[in-house]
Amino acid sequence: MADKEVKLSAAQTKIVDELNKLSALELSQIVKHLEGEWGVSAAAPAAAVAAVAAEAAPAEEEGKTEFTINLKEAGNQKVAVIKAVKEITGLGLGEAKAIVDGVPSTVKEKANKEEAENAKKLLEEAGATVELA
Repeated sequence: MADKEVKLSAAQTKIVDELNKLSALELSQIVKHLEGEWGVSAAAPAAAVAAVAAEAAPAEEEGKTEFTINLKEAGNQKVAVIKAVKEITGLGLGEAKAIVDGVPSTVKEKANKEEAENAKKLLEEAGATVELA
């Protein structure tokens, strides 16, 4: 941080308090949005946030555009995981069940970053253990 302390208004302090509640990934998304919205660059802060986000999610390598979504464990809520696999892949119920029954297995290959992150979140919410490669 800067050597000099900056005094903030009550409104600014409230915004900082809300930002402190966000994850590094969420802060990174806000930074990217504001850079585009305002046509500015926050290179140093964005690099720091990106470093923290990379620590939190090592599978997300910089520059990587395609991911393989691997199901490591189905967990206790197998039906929910089957539904999630079905939703992610567009496969039928039997095919989705076969993927879940065959863990460890590949759910989807060549998914873009956003698709892979969304799939991972959906599967983890269903109780599965997932790896992005």
